[in-house]
Amino acid sequence: MRRNKKVRQQMLAETIKDNPFVTDEELAETFSVSIQTIRLDRLELSIPELRERIKNVAEKRFEDEVRSLPIEEVIGEIIDIELDQSAISILDIKKEHVFMRNRIARGHHLFAQANSLAVAVINDELALTAKASIQFTRSVMEDERVVAKAKVTKIDTETGRTFVEVNSFVNKELVFKGSFEMYRSKK
Repeated sequence: MRRNKKVRQQMLAETIKDNPFVTDEELAETFSVSIQTIRLDRLELSIPELRERIKNVAEKRFEDEVRSLPIEEVIGEIIDIELDQSAISILDIKKEHVFMRNRIARGHHLFAQANSLAVAVINDELALTAKASIQFTRSVMEDERVVAKAKVTKIDTETGRTFVEVNSFVNKELVFKGSFEMYRSKK
């Protein structure tokens, strides 16, 4: 159902306020308008693009929480974190992440997203990867969004090791899985 511009913009602002991670494509589909119309509406309302919204939310929400590395060093954008428990990040695969000849994402970007999330979830000033076992389960293509989910499975205070499982998805399809053994200080 098409709405007049004023009503659409009001609803658009409310939708983005409720879910700052909604894409322009999803908004265009929701409001039955073109992506360009959504972009123009956002400009008129001074609402930043998705990447900036994610960055702003992450910086406000997690700057005091992540202890093991600066938030800007995390590969991808953290959208949820509970230290020593779980964390979620998203990474939009762009031209700079892929092989030019086939548009497949380079594996080190997926690994870096998972590894930095495994570091970020550690509630310690010092967190280093001691060991990792990884598996790529399918190729990720340019313009796909990778959602990485980290879960702390064990904390061994005697050895100073924390074990973190990270699974990465495109839509709901598993594309990467990793088991990380993380070193942390024994304090």
